[in-house]
Amino acid sequence: MYSVTVRSHIMIAHSLPGEFFGPAAAMHGATYVIDAEFRSEALDPHNVVVDIGAATSVLEEVARSLSYKNLDEDERFRGVLTTTEFLARFIHDEVMKRMDFRGSLKITLHESHVAAASYEGPRV
Repeated sequence: MYSVTVRSHIMIAHSLPGEFFGPAAAMHGATYVIDAEFRSEALDPHNVVVDIGAATSVLEEVARSLSYKNLDEDERFRGVLTTTEFLARFIHDEVMKRMDFRGSLKITLHESHVAAASYEGPRV
């Protein structure tokens, strides 16, 4: 299996209502480092997994759509708990919609130096 990883980041505000989330139930900010790992069993005709420039541009485009936003006020997330796991899947799906990539994509959101969540899957 081959892989290529590109990285970006987002800074968001949100709340996670409910006793389950403890202090995170209140409005708070989060800064995530995003790793997008493109995976393929084979290289393409150019001997690459993915065009790194294109992958970086698409990831940045998706990141810009989230960064510096209060996700509680974003219509895309009305009534949704925007957990790290949920956002990993959202970013995955948005990147795959914008790219002609046939392998699998793993998105990892690093909340801190000790915690991260990922979603991996094929094109949606």
